[in-house]
Amino acid sequence: QVQVVESGGGLVQAGGSLRLSCTASGSIFSINAMGWYRQAPGKQRELVARITSGGTNYTDSVKGRFTISRDNAKNTVYLQMNSLKPEDTAVYYCNTMIARIGTPKVWATYWGQGTQVTVSS
Repeated sequence: QVQVVESGGGLVQAGGSLRLSCTASGSIFSINAMGWYRQAPGKQRELVARITSGGTNYTDSVKGRFTISRDNAKNTVYLQMNSLKPEDTAVYYCNTMIARIGTPKVWATYWGQGTQVTVSS
């Protein structure tokens, strides 16, 4: 089994900062990409930021404000969010691509349960 758990969401005023964390645990052989998506009410889920061994990418609306990083030893990915805006309000989901012990060549996508980020104006 694999578990993906996020933390760090909350309520913050515009201009403030939050840091999200996501840790994968269980029968993990290897982790490839790790990323953050978000879904606002009435909108589709969108990619916010993603990190692989080849680098990082961000959606345009968060460039210069958000930073994604990872600690491979801890199977953890972070999202540092600065200069938050009300339009950043959404449920943020962690997404990871994992190969499990016993099936090292089979990659599957795992999602966390989501963490609410609310930015007040």
